[in-house]
Amino acid sequence: MVFGQIDAAVGRSRIAACLTGVAAGLGHVPFSLLPLSLLAFALAFLHLARSASVRQAAIMGWWIGTGYFATTLHWIVEPFLIDLAATGWMAPFALVFMATGFALFWGGAFALAHRISRPGWSRALAFAVCLGGAEMLRSYVLTGFPWALIGYVWSETAGAQIAAWTGSFALGVLTLLGAALAVLVAQRRHWAGAVGLIALWLLPLGIGALRLTPVTQPDADASLIRVVQPNAPQGEKWDPDRAMFFFERQLDFTGAPGEDGRPDLIVWPETAIPFLADSGHPALAEISAQGAGRPVAVGAQRMEGPQAFNSLLVLGQDGIVTDTYDKHHLVPFGEYIPFGGLARLIGLRSFAARDGYGFSAGPGPHLIDFGALGHALPLICYEAIFPQDLRGTPRPDWLLQITNDAWFGTFSGPYQHLAQARMRTIEQGLAMVRVANTGISGLIDDRGRMVAHLPLGQAGFLDVALPPAGPPTPYARSGDMPLAVLLIALCGALWWHRRRAAIDLRRDGI
Repeated sequence: MVFGQIDAAVGRSRIAACLTGVAAGLGHVPFSLLPLSLLAFALAFLHLARSASVRQAAIMGWWIGTGYFATTLHWIVEPFLIDLAATGWMAPFALVFMATGFALFWGGAFALAHRISRPGWSRALAFAVCLGGAEMLRSYVLTGFPWALIGYVWSETAGAQIAAWTGSFALGVLTLLGAALAVLVAQRRHWAGAVGLIALWLLPLGIGALRLTPVTQPDADASLIRVVQPNAPQGEKWDPDRAMFFFERQLDFTGAPGEDGRPDLIVWPETAIPFLADSGHPALAEISAQGAGRPVAVGAQRMEGPQAFNSLLVLGQDGIVTDTYDKHHLVPFGEYIPFGGLARLIGLRSFAARDGYGFSAGPGPHLIDFGALGHALPLICYEAIFPQDLRGTPRPDWLLQITNDAWFGTFSGPYQHLAQARMRTIEQGLAMVRVANTGISGLIDDRGRMVAHLPLGQAGFLDVALPPAGPPTPYARSGDMPLAVLLIALCGALWWHRRRAAIDLRRDGI
């Protein structure tokens, strides 16, 4: 009877932990329920604080993480629903695998926080340090996947501007620390502390609001860039009976007269042309002809021998390719098979990108010189979710993202992807031209504001004036290394403090 009651209580606590993670995930777009998310992170700290052992803390963290990632990554089922009969059965397995897999980082963070800290203020700091560190780890381990970082719950508020100083990882650490301290203040009814915490929550909103004014305006003679959005559903994009329709739609948009004069550059989205873009292909000349002498940047697939690349090509006169950027941060299992090169060594050539199975990674980031428009850093699809991928070149004048978000459905995936692109502009202090197959395309300024856009699910084109680059932000100068060093140092200090306290207790005979 007693054991049954204990099992029921444990079951209820695990359900509560999972629901806590769900509530935390609702802080992200399209829900953007920031107050609920902050409350949920406070409850997450309570689960850690009430854990009686490292093992129990790990279990609680895993359940909270499972709820969080099931909520924020539920769009992962969308690619499997495009061909429902063939791949629909995989959808639930994909979501379960993603949610429970990434939750392991949270389980490990909770376990470490419990192990290195004592109850109270020490544990609150450990909660923020360890979980914030786990978020950094999942952004790097096995090529990383920093989708739905904790700091992004601020993306629709002025508080997101703090990322210009701290970066998104540190913004998440500050969010967790504030939530944990709020619990301790409430438990101890420390009113002076409560006032300080209110100021802590209001400070990023106030500083961010100041940073949002005045609005950066483009120069009167600013260059114009045309973004082309064909709105090709993924189920029709490669259909032989429909593919040329979308190609010709993009040609029409390219040659259409503009209201503010002729654009200086025209950009098509990721994999915008339904053929392999070999240099000299007659269709490339057709694209250039519609551009009437202006450069056209197009997303395309191309081959070099047996190797395939997901690329951005810049076309000059007569379809001549004047510059090429090959995507270097590929999607595991989506664009290549991890460790395929090792499999090749034992004869499994069907997994190796170098043998033509999947995409090969490009050599790395590089800037594209667009003449009077300055130097742009190209990003293809989910390369824009990696803060670290924007630091491998000299500082560009602006950012250029091409993507095909038709894979992500129409509910949360495209909006989350856009929110992360906006965070990159805040972190770097640079405007971004974003061109998406089905949307959302347009211009994001150096403060993360959508200056002009084509909405999701609409075909069309838009001419946008490129604003000047802002000064480098503190985060753009420093990157994440200072935070990583600080988190490691704090973990060491917390462990030393707990060990010292344990030695003192033994010495005193307690």
